[in-house]
Amino acid sequence: GINAEYGDDYDPYQTDSNDNQNIQEGIVSPIEQNPLVDVGASGRPLRLALNTNQYGRTFQDRSHVYRMLPRTTAMAGAIIHNLNVRGKRGNIVQTYPAVEYDFIPNRATISTEDLVHIQWTGSNTHNNQPNGGDGQTGDAGEGRGGTDRSNFLEMQGEIENYPAPYENTTFWSKVESLTTPTATAKDIAVSMFSSGYYCGAAVVNNGVCDDAGDQVLGTGTDMNNLLNNAPASYFGHVLKFKEAVTVPYMCSRNNNFSNRYSTAKLFHLQSYSSFRL
Repeated sequence: GINAEYGDDYDPYQTDSNDNQNIQEGIVSPIEQNPLVDVGASGRPLRLALNTNQYGRTFQDRSHVYRMLPRTTAMAGAIIHNLNVRGKRGNIVQTYPAVEYDFIPNRATISTEDLVHIQWTGSNTHNNQPNGGDGQTGDAGEGRGGTDRSNFLEMQGEIENYPAPYENTTFWSKVESLTTPTATAKDIAVSMFSSGYYCGAAVVNNGVCDDAGDQVLGTGTDMNNLLNNAPASYFGHVLKFKEAVTVPYMCSRNNNFSNRYSTAKLFHLQSYSSFRL
């Protein structure tokens, strides 16, 4: 029956395997398989479809662990917009009921008084093999199967669907990093297009590429052109805008014909007064 206190057949927080039915020990389970219930119909009970194997279980556990880091002094009091990537590897029928890769938000309008944190998470163990679950088996996409990768590149124009060479970009010179204040415009651009494989374009010991194992552009093992050897997840940069700018951007890898094209646009307005208009 319904427990008035818990709104369920049993207290889910206080019930465990110790409550499994054991008549010899005098333990009566709070639930039983396909029980017969008397509804007052002269000894004509009704059977409920109740499978005890399905109780006390977690289906498709999608919990995540994440860290909340303290703001730096430069970030104090500002609104920080989180710009990241949603979805998973595969085409529309393979990812169902989830979605394909997409920047989120894919149209963002913020003020020069605000900050934006560009970051994302991914996996090296995506498994959509038979049985494919709710969707279709498979993980259509670019790069090594079973892996997520993302990056951020300025496009030549919103309808171009083609990345601009760094020398032709306008975005990077108009932002500065509050997470790595010594990063140059090119450091930030290189870090974003490589998904963090390269810490930047600068020399070691400038405050950008100090950690052991950091790769600087042009040194060490080359980055794979499909980002196979780049990190699946990317801490990114918290960016402050030095002036108003509108930037269309894309991911070079998640742009397969059979998948949703991964492009977006970031509008940056001069002040809150213009934002509210």
